[in-house]
Amino acid sequence: MCNFAKKLETNLFNTMKKITRLLFLAGAILFSAFSMAQNTITGTIMDSDMGAPLPGANIVEVGTTNGVSSDFNGYFSLITESTEGEIEISFVGFGKVLVKFSGDTSLGEVTLSSDNSLEEIVIIGSGIIDLAEDRKTPVAVSTISANQIREKAGNSDLPEILKQTPSVQSSQAGGFGDGQMFLRGFTQVNTAFMLNGQPINGMEDGKMYWSNWSGVLDVANAVQVQRGLGASKLAISSVGGTVNIVTKTIDRKEGGFVQQMVGNDNYIKSTAYYSTGVSEKGWSFGALFGYWQGDGYVDNTDGAGQTYYISVGYQPNERHALNFMLTGAPQQHAVAGSGSIQSFIDNGRRSNSWTYSGVDSPNTLNGGEYPGGRNIYQKPVANLSWDFTINDKSELSTVLYASMGRGSFAQAITSDGEVAYARGSNNNHDWYGLVSNYNNQLTENLNFNVGADIRLYKGYHFRDVREFLAVDSASYSSDYSGGNTYYLTEAGGVNPWEVFFNPNTDHLQRFYYDYEEQINYAGVFSQLEYSKDQLSAFFQGALSNQSHVRTEYLNTNVAGQGEEGDKVNNIGYNLKAGAAYTITDENKVFVNAGYYSRQPFHDTLYKDDRTSNELLEPAVENEEITGLEAGYQYGGKMIQANLNLYHTTWGNVTQTFTNGQDGADFLSYQTLGIKQVHMGVELEVFTQPLDNVRVNGFLSLGNWEYKDNATQRTFDENGTQVGTDENIEIDGFSVGGAAQVNAGANASWEFIPRLSVDAAWNWYNDMYSTGSLADPTIAMPSYDLVDAGLSYKMLVGKNNKNSLQFRVNINNVFDEVYLETVNGNEAVNATDGNYKGVNTENTGRFGYGRTWNTSMRFNF
Repeated sequence: MCNFAKKLETNLFNTMKKITRLLFLAGAILFSAFSMAQNTITGTIMDSDMGAPLPGANIVEVGTTNGVSSDFNGYFSLITESTEGEIEISFVGFGKVLVKFSGDTSLGEVTLSSDNSLEEIVIIGSGIIDLAEDRKTPVAVSTISANQIREKAGNSDLPEILKQTPSVQSSQAGGFGDGQMFLRGFTQVNTAFMLNGQPINGMEDGKMYWSNWSGVLDVANAVQVQRGLGASKLAISSVGGTVNIVTKTIDRKEGGFVQQMVGNDNYIKSTAYYSTGVSEKGWSFGALFGYWQGDGYVDNTDGAGQTYYISVGYQPNERHALNFMLTGAPQQHAVAGSGSIQSFIDNGRRSNSWTYSGVDSPNTLNGGEYPGGRNIYQKPVANLSWDFTINDKSELSTVLYASMGRGSFAQAITSDGEVAYARGSNNNHDWYGLVSNYNNQLTENLNFNVGADIRLYKGYHFRDVREFLAVDSASYSSDYSGGNTYYLTEAGGVNPWEVFFNPNTDHLQRFYYDYEEQINYAGVFSQLEYSKDQLSAFFQGALSNQSHVRTEYLNTNVAGQGEEGDKVNNIGYNLKAGAAYTITDENKVFVNAGYYSRQPFHDTLYKDDRTSNELLEPAVENEEITGLEAGYQYGGKMIQANLNLYHTTWGNVTQTFTNGQDGADFLSYQTLGIKQVHMGVELEVFTQPLDNVRVNGFLSLGNWEYKDNATQRTFDENGTQVGTDENIEIDGFSVGGAAQVNAGANASWEFIPRLSVDAAWNWYNDMYSTGSLADPTIAMPSYDLVDAGLSYKMLVGKNNKNSLQFRVNINNVFDEVYLETVNGNEAVNATDGNYKGVNTENTGRFGYGRTWNTSMRFNF
């Protein structure tokens, strides 16, 4: 702890010198609190997108300069200068509201809607979507509104939108949809992603592939990042935190938009959305369709895709609300490979080390050059939500969902110096689930809910031919034919629609690996929350069973007949508790604690999950996660701030590595007993020094290290252990992948009505590489980035009910050259190259240079 405290002190001193002027503006605007007041107007301002209080909203008496701002809980109290008149309520990014008053008036809740939508949005399945505002005991949370998403998204993935959040870092990784996100130093595998309450991390390995969700930002109503323990009641893998994506469902009134976007490297995107609103009989319909394509920032990473979204709602009465949603984003894009840092220095940061010189044929996926790999995928998601208000104290929310993923990683296979065919590594699945939650306000001070979470998943994994190029067939030998050669003559295609509707189901047209896996999950969860006066407290618990069965098809003696392995059952659970105390209307403190016993992922259970039904010996045990956090919230009229402290221990982790090479021998590795400890401090500050100016900032100071030692085992190609268990000394190694210290600031200025400019700055420091645990990680150079944007909204049509919106984004304004990822542990030496203290023989990738996009949107 002494080293950590010293590290925090040093980083804090260095950081504050850099960002003090950006976090706080000198001076303050003083408002007259005592004047010729006659009446008092009170109320609470609410965000219609999230159903949450809206701190910092402006409340002004019309015709005067008399005004106040809402506090952290959205509450305001305004002493007026007249006995009757109007007040105007406004917030940047939301539509203004005019309210008449006469005498002392209590307005209750006043709802503001995002100004990128003309109508109020309704959230269906709200009892399933674990938003932080639904619980009075706080967590460390940041919310990105629909308006922010619309303006900032551009041609980026979701992780890029979240980088103005404390302890969040994103990497773009080269190709469309290949971005990654780190939260408090944990990868996406250890961050739970939820879509309208539905878990969407991969069931097999917990991974997220943003190319499969490229249309999610088009339909997102809001995104909430809950760091650490979070507010979710499910037994999910939220070691680092939880990201809730809330999509559109029902619009109150008729409306829509059309939008056209263009960007760097021939990027274009067209989107159209229309909603009928709610009819007199309670029906509503909404649909969105989009198309995008582009060459990609990195050489030979072109891509194209579509987005579709359909929503049908029905509200027969005030007690029932149903909504059916179907959304998907079929796409295909070429992948950027990671090469040595030296190769990028020699060839430029746009270079793609994973590109083959190909044949000049229209049959190739990329004309004259065949990329080393192309991702082709479609994953439609459908869910049916039902909200049932049983009475004034209880309600039931249920979501039934399904997804069918079909796709392939197509890779060039050469023969005699030319590209012979495109090999497909297919990862398909069928996933069905149900989440239901019953909530009851037992007493005025006590709230109880209980629910169930069921998931049924089947994965299909195999290799086949996607496209024949210079040949008409390919040969392969396996146990199917007693070791004799058989021929692959069918091609599965490279179009995501073709791949989806015509999956390869013939086991004799598959090679190298061919297996299926059934993963079933059943869990129950519950929460009890107490709230009275200034005190609130909660207790959560969840219990689940997860089963695994693997079926092998390739390494069998009978063609097409699978051999099923042993069934594995793992029990997991979590317990969370916390309390909060409101010191004054402006000051609140809280503390939360939790423990998770998390089942291992399917991919870590087997000696080689691609070729064998044999389980690792001894069996992989549950991971153990312990989280502690405390926080302080300040909600003043002109400034709001959140201060969070956290300590997370992630222990008993097992990692497997396959396809390792030691000379001519094929080896795989299993590392057991890995422990990481992540601790840190986070500060967020929100200010509004003027009605048309906002300045926000954050600072995150972390210390993430491996603790104790681990055990490593080595296996040969038959899954037989080679040698004895080896002790790996990892104690004190720094956890790599993300900056342990980061800071940011952003500001917006509406200098004339509906014309605004904004800018954001991010700084990343104390970064380390990823790589083998046998050697310590190496330090990476720090870097900072500046993004900027300009927005203009023109009111058009009868009574100015329609609008034209223009937006320009410039990312990495100063074209900073920086190392985004480094994989390897090779220290600097006298013979290899040196880039800012990093050996250039390590693999990695430089981040994007300056990029841009501009859009025009017509709201009607």
